Amino acid sequence: MPAKSRFTRLDAFTKTVDEARVRTTSGGIVTIASLLIVLYLALGEWRDYRRVVVHPELIVDKGRGEKMEIHLNISFPQIPCELLTLDVMDVSGEQQTGVMHGVNKVRLQPVANGGGVIDVKSLDLHEEAPHLDPEYCGGCYGANPPANAQKAGCCNTCDEVREAYASVSWAFGRGENVEQCEREHYAERLDSQRNEGCRIEGGIRVNKVVGNFHIAPGRSFSNGNMHVHDLNNYFDTPVPGGHVFTHTIHSLRFGPQLPEEITQKMGKKELLPWTNHHLNPLDDTHQITNEPAYNFMYFIKVVSTSYLPLGWDRKTYGSADDTNLGKLGHGSDGSIETHQYSVTSHRRSLNGGDDSAEGHKEKLHARGGIPGVFFSYDISPMKVINREERTKTLTGFLTGLCAIIGGTLTVAAAVDRGVYEGATRLKKLQSKTL
Repeated sequence: MPAKSRFTRLDAFTKTVDEARVRTTSGGIVTIASLLIVLYLALGEWRDYRRVVVHPELIVDKGRGEKMEIHLNISFPQIPCELLTLDVMDVSGEQQTGVMHGVNKVRLQPVANGGGVIDVKSLDLHEEAPHLDPEYCGGCYGANPPANAQKAGCCNTCDEVREAYASVSWAFGRGENVEQCEREHYAERLDSQRNEGCRIEGGIRVNKVVGNFHIAPGRSFSNGNMHVHDLNNYFDTPVPGGHVFTHTIHSLRFGPQLPEEITQKMGKKELLPWTNHHLNPLDDTHQITNEPAYNFMYFIKVVSTSYLPLGWDRKTYGSADDTNLGKLGHGSDGSIETHQYSVTSHRRSLNGGDDSAEGHKEKLHARGGIPGVFFSYDISPMKVINREERTKTLTGFLTGLCAIIGGTLTVAAAVDRGVYEGATRLKKLQSKTL
């Protein structure tokens, strides 16, 4: 048996015969205790292996030619919807004037009547005139007919006349001596709604470049290289004290909102206000002014943020459904592309002066400008990636499990040996005294 003798010399686990083994009560207790400890620690190791954490990473944003959605909900309790215009422009030269796609103008009752909702749709002061002769073709009063006119080359409604005036950068006013507007009683209807408020809600899709969007009074148009608004109807008002841009920003976010279960994974809810993680700092912002010629400016720094769930697919990452407004940023693999932002704000009177009333005499304001609420946003070159990961790999879990079993049994053997030796010595001492 030479092979057997050769391997016998390498045996690191020497055996004892059954006759040399001694079983004690203390050994049984230590064995049960060690098994319970192993079971408890192994269960904790399993829970740790199954736990999913979110690890943030900071990288350079290398995206090009991307789009971004802006979702807003802003109330103006002292300006009717007819006077408000939402315009978007960016450094790429793209302008979206009079944006309405995905945006609702919600008419609100006067503040004295509680400010309740009147209707939830775009304000329509320019109804069609079905009683007109089918051959009727209204004039545009020297302006170019709008491309989207109901009848090509004509201005059959007051709204089409306003569009034509805006296309040639002409101020429109209340529509005096304009046949279409007098027929539709445009000025009378506008005056009847002067005390109403307005809430603008919805979403717009913009290029992911530096830009701004603003909510200002009157129809907007370009005059040379300047972007201007027709402010006649805003300042010429029968409302005592005039219209003012007191407003409440109920919500403003760039991209989709992260679900509640995801924000819970990122940290305890009570800690989020301190970290400002995935919160929108302009939510529930309220600004008050008593001057009609007043504007508010918000300077926003937008940071791209990705959330990659456990098991996300690298091949399908970024292939989000962007056909419908509100779907941009949601990946088919559960990943979410959104944005965080920080903001600073500034407010000033268009009449000039200083802030001595607020204790800042040294703060001087320039004279002139457009009243309204302006949001200027800049895109950060950095990107935050929040990636779901398990705290341990399968190999780490098995290694930890082996360490628990081996370590616990080794310590239990040492404890049992100590108890056994102590009991044996105590018995010998007792036998000598007897």
